[in-house]
Amino acid sequence: MRGRVARSGDTPASTGNVANIVTVVRIFMAPAFIWLLLADNGQLGVLRYVAAILFVVAIVTDTVDGILARRQNLVTDFGKILDPIADKVLIGGALVALSILGELWWWVTILILVREFGITIFRFAVIRTRVIPAVASGKLKTVLQAVGISLLLFPFWIFLGTWELWVGWVVIGAATVLTVVSGIDFVIKYLQQNRQKA
Repeated sequence: MRGRVARSGDTPASTGNVANIVTVVRIFMAPAFIWLLLADNGQLGVLRYVAAILFVVAIVTDTVDGILARRQNLVTDFGKILDPIADKVLIGGALVALSILGELWWWVTILILVREFGITIFRFAVIRTRVIPAVASGKLKTVLQAVGISLLLFPFWIFLGTWELWVGWVVIGAATVLTVVSGIDFVIKYLQQNRQKA
């Protein structure tokens, strides 16, 4: 835990630096968001909007911790591991909750979760030899997942019509495809690194 917490510099950053703290806060926001969403039980009332807003706020912290880490040179191996886990907890919880409510197909949720947790397990399996950062396609699929889920969470189709709901499903469909592609991309890049190391 020794090192820089917030200030910029070239000395080692603390594991408990401000960027990592923001990431941990995002993890703790996930259960609150899921509870609010399920408590609404598909009634599309106040709790639904509060849950949707909390999800968006939590997703925004993903950008905040990344900016802080890079700008203040607070990037740590712990942060590289924790950040994608925080994303998976939040997005995975949202997908499961939406499927429980009957608003998203279970096969989509299962496919995305299998990829996400499969890659996470793989990261931990090789953590003794290296920490593997997220690939560019992985970051893009997280953005698509977040946008698609946000469109499904906010029941704007009540006012705008069902086309808005269809847009959300299309974005989720694109995110699902990219989720699989990015998983394959991740494994390929890992194998390439292994060959270069050898």
